[in-house]
Parts: sequence; structure tokens; C-alpha cells
Amino acid sequence: MLVKTFGSAVYGVEAITITVEVNVTEGLHTFIVGLPDNAVKESIQRVESAIKTNGFYMPRTKVIVNLAPAGIRKSGAAFDLPIALGVLAATDQIPGSHQLKDFLIMGELGLGGSIHSIKGALPITLQAKREGFKGVILPLQNAREASVVKDIPVFSFRHIREVIDFFRDECVQTSASPVPPSFPGEPFEDLDFSDVKGQEYIKRAMEIAAAGNHNVLLIGPPGAGKTMLAKRLPTILPPLTMQEALETTKIHSVAGKLPEHGALITRRPFRSPHHTVSANALAGGGSIPQPGEISLAHNGVLFLDELPEFNRSVLEVMRQPMEDGRVFISRARTSVDFPASFMLLASMNPCPCGYYNHPDKECSCHPGAVQKYLNKISGPLLDRIDLHVEVVPVPYASLSEGTTGETSPVIRQRVIAAREWQYRRYKNHVNNAHMTGKMIKKFCHIDDAGELLLKNAMTRLHLSARAYDRILKVARTIADLAREEHIRPEHVAEAIQYRCLDREGWGG
Repeated sequence: MLVKTFGSAVYGVEAITITVEVNVTEGLHTFIVGLPDNAVKESIQRVESAIKTNGFYMPRTKVIVNLAPAGIRKSGAAFDLPIALGVLAATDQIPGSHQLKDFLIMGELGLGGSIHSIKGALPITLQAKREGFKGVILPLQNAREASVVKDIPVFSFRHIREVIDFFRDECVQTSASPVPPSFPGEPFEDLDFSDVKGQEYIKRAMEIAAAGNHNVLLIGPPGAGKTMLAKRLPTILPPLTMQEALETTKIHSVAGKLPEHGALITRRPFRSPHHTVSANALAGGGSIPQPGEISLAHNGVLFLDELPEFNRSVLEVMRQPMEDGRVFISRARTSVDFPASFMLLASMNPCPCGYYNHPDKECSCHPGAVQKYLNKISGPLLDRIDLHVEVVPVPYASLSEGTTGETSPVIRQRVIAAREWQYRRYKNHVNNAHMTGKMIKKFCHIDDAGELLLKNAMTRLHLSARAYDRILKVARTIADLAREEHIRPEHVAEAIQYRCLDREGWGG
């Protein structure tokens, strides 16, 4: 007897519906066809054990399982549940086989029939809704994540016996209740900009970066507060929109990074990989491509501490995603792309010993060591970073005084206001950092005084054309924070100050 059930395979951050055809006929052996990987091939052992343990029988005749479309590679253990239900229905051990086609079913089986969580429940549920299924059947651990999708019932179970009872109408299983998203997400109780003593210049640069979604490089000696400032950047970023939250949650769901019983991500991601990270771990990859750190930082912040310590070839893989907002991964059998619109925040020491330009300690590096250290970062990558900010140690007087600076919620309100100003100007969800060349010409007009100032800076600092555009974008953000319609010379002057690595003579 031939029975069809439906599952789903995730490629990139999108799901494709897979028809699971089970045919029990005369003959011997069991076959799974349709480009299954080893985890899918092994599912027949888990299915047989789960079926027998719960009082049913595994047919001793020929069982063929076809995963269609057959030309798409299938991976993972999540097809166990639809295969098991197909076998039971094909051997008339459960009624209601005609109902199986109304549901998209996914779940990994334990040997005793327990159902374990899967990756990609959110994109799978979204695909089921698009294709008009009456509901999805998923592991209990994935219920909150999948219930974010409206207008499609999500039925969640702990054990295959519960699923069988559901189709026998012996179990009244209500669908998971939709989880209302709470924006702006959990408060940052332990992190606040008011914790940082002094460093008003750096806080200003971070506010500008947050307002325009600009990339930032912090350069300073050990103990100057670079990491402390970096960890507090998410506290001043605007809350995620519903669309951004869905995009971010899909990526983390596919990567298996959502916490157990997790739902929608409502806080912007902050990813901080170690400097030993590989190119595949950073950009994504593998034989079955998975999202990397730059995709996990989508709609959030990617923090690279001690930037020159990263392998140069690893850093270079970020250049194209920083421009396009997506990363494309090609393999012999498949090609996928992942969203990667992130804000890069990096920090570094100015030299190997860490004390170049230190106000109190003398640099012990030999001549030329500073420039050699800076050369570990390529010019094209530096050009893609809008703000180069030098961080100096905080003097004792500032550390010991009892006054506190502005809190993160206060700064965040200004950032949100500046972003709203940008959205109204561009009439869509675009930040200043993502302006195209045409948009720069249209919205970044400067007067003669500003033009002369920028011309002199370009000539003296030997800035590239990309650096010219970056300065205009940052100046546009500074004007937005000041609620100015036009870019004034003082806005241009401040933007130029945030290109310290371009200054003549810096680093010898």
C-alpha cells in the first residue's frame, strides 16, 4: 500500500516541502531513496525500534521510502516521524491515513518513540502556511518557536504514541498558543553606558554609529575600555521590528542556536567570535551549508576583538557581505545564500606592545612595527569601516569622581529618533550606512565651506573614493542626530575626525 506524508527540508533560511512516499509491497529489505544523507538512511533503524517498542510491528516485506523531489539532497534526522507514520499507515496499523496529507510533520525519534527537537521549525512552519497545510506536527520543544507564525495550528507532541492517538481521535491535542512578541525585548539589566567613566568622545562615536548603522573600529591600549564600550553598544540600538525579528529567528533556528522552548528573538544579536575562528565558521559553510557568525549577527552586531589577531584570509571573506548584506555559499551539489546585514564593531591595540600613542607609557616596539601591525588589516577592509576611533585611557580623576554619564535609554531615544528621520527621508527601511551612490548625491549635499574642508582632508590624508563616501554618510548621520535637514561644515569636520587611521603620520 502506498501512503504519502509531508515533511520539509531547509536550504539556507528557507524551507522546501518534501513528499515522503512509503510503499509496502512484496519482497525483502527496506530502502530510502531520494538523495538521503547518512542521518536519513539511519532513520529506518530508529523508526523500527520506536514502532516495535510501542506495540506495533515493522513489516518484514519490502519497504520503499522515497523523499521527493529526488534531486534535492536531504539531511538530518527530522524525517523520522513522517517516515514512521507512513509505515504505520501503509500497513493499516493506524487509521486516518487520508488525514496525513493535511499536515506537515517533522521530528526526530528516539529508540523508545520519544520525539526530539529539530532545527528550522520557524521556516518550516512558514512554508507550511504558504502551501496551505491545515497544521504542522512538531516536537514539543519547537512549539513556542513555530507558534510565532499566525493563522496555522501548531500541534506539538513528546512521544510518537501521542501522535498516533491524535490521528485515532483518541487524544484531544490543542494547538500551541501563539506567543505574543514583546518588544524591545528583555531589558539590559547589567549593561548600561552610564557604567563607563569618562570617554565622552567614544560614547559620541558609538551613538553616531548606532544612529546610522555604521561600522566602527576602536583603537587603544589595553585597559582603555574598548571591550566594555563594545558590550554596551546593543543597549542603545533601536528595538527589532517584527520583520527583523522573524528574519533573525529564522537564521538562529536553522543553525540550532535557539534556546530550548525558545520563541521569537526580540533583542538584537551580539556575536563575538574568538580570533581563531575559521573562514567557514565566520562566513558559513560546510558540506551542508550552515549560517556562520556574520549571519548569526544579522540585524545586530558582530564584535571582533583584537582585529589584527584574526587570520587575514578569514577577515577578507567579510568584504563582499559587508557591501551586499548577504553571503553566498556555493558547493558542488548546492548553492545557498544567508542574510548578513550586520554592524561590524572591531577593536585593536595600536601596536604589538599596545602602548603606541599612550599618554603615560612608552611604546617599546621597534621602528616600523606599528605600521607592520596595522598592515595585518587590508586597506579595502579598513575602507569599509566608517569610523576609526582612538580610545585613550581614562585619567584617575575621571575614574574616582562620583558623577555618572547618560544612561543607555536616554541615548537610545536619540538613536531611534535619528533612524526614524532616515526612514522618512528614504521612504523605506534604509539606514545612512546603506545609502547607494545615487542616494549620496541626492541626500548628502554640502555647501562650499564643507566642500573645501572635505577637499583639503582628501588631499592631505590621501583618502580613497570609498572613504569620501563614508565621511559623507557619517556627516549625514551627525546632521540627523542634530535634527538638521542639511549637512553643515561642522558635521563634515566631526566626521573627518573619526578617520584616525587616515591621518598623515599616524603609526609612523
